[in-house]
Amino acid sequence: MILEETVRTLAERLDAAQSTVTDIRSLADTHTLTVEDAYAVQTALLALRQGRGERVTGVKLGFTSKAKMEQMGVSEIIVGRLTDAMCVADGGTVELARFIHPKVEPEVAFRLSRDVDPDDPDTDIVSCVDAVAPALEIIDSRYRDFRFTYEDVVADNTSAAGYAIGPWLPVGDVSDLAVRLHGQGREVRGSTAAVLGAPVNALHALLDMARRRRIPLRAGYAVLAGAATEAVPLEAGVITCEVDGLGRVGVRGV
Repeated sequence: MILEETVRTLAERLDAAQSTVTDIRSLADTHTLTVEDAYAVQTALLALRQGRGERVTGVKLGFTSKAKMEQMGVSEIIVGRLTDAMCVADGGTVELARFIHPKVEPEVAFRLSRDVDPDDPDTDIVSCVDAVAPALEIIDSRYRDFRFTYEDVVADNTSAAGYAIGPWLPVGDVSDLAVRLHGQGREVRGSTAAVLGAPVNALHALLDMARRRRIPLRAGYAVLAGAATEAVPLEAGVITCEVDGLGRVGVRGV
């Protein structure tokens, strides 16, 4: 485990990169991090944002596709935290100048209706969900030339940068719904089945990670289950995500 002072220094480096919209070198260029170290840096990074008045509003999952896991050489998902400063209203505008090299992904979002106790072996996280919605996630790696390690991504709060959620609906079966991402004159098609076979599997994986990484899961949190298609660059103009049976959500890049 790296020293607490080093954890704070690396968190400050990532926070400055985000705040000043300036990319940085991989942390692996100067430090050897374990996954535990990386989550400690993420927690310290979150604390800096909370110190500026930001409020945690949810969690997001990454590496929820088999292809991405194989690309990164890992076998488990990663978890990051969302804050109110990242939230964009459905149909709202996104200032592109806030980001280094933003991309956007279509997702399914779940809403927790009550606190989840990860230490209770009988916890059923699915029963803690009261709504589902289409969502867009904006990711923005702070690393130069997209050169990063698995630990880099975890430390960088899994590239979390923004999100928009469409209308909440009662929970139903979202295992294999068609997904369409429209924007910049292109359409990308996919399926919710790309998320660990079914988005509900992401909830179970999240509970396991919450137990092992001590990540709180509170009532009212949004859970972004993972990308249903490849990420595409976020550019000026309208981009929308449409999920069959759930509806549509969109933002405008300016």
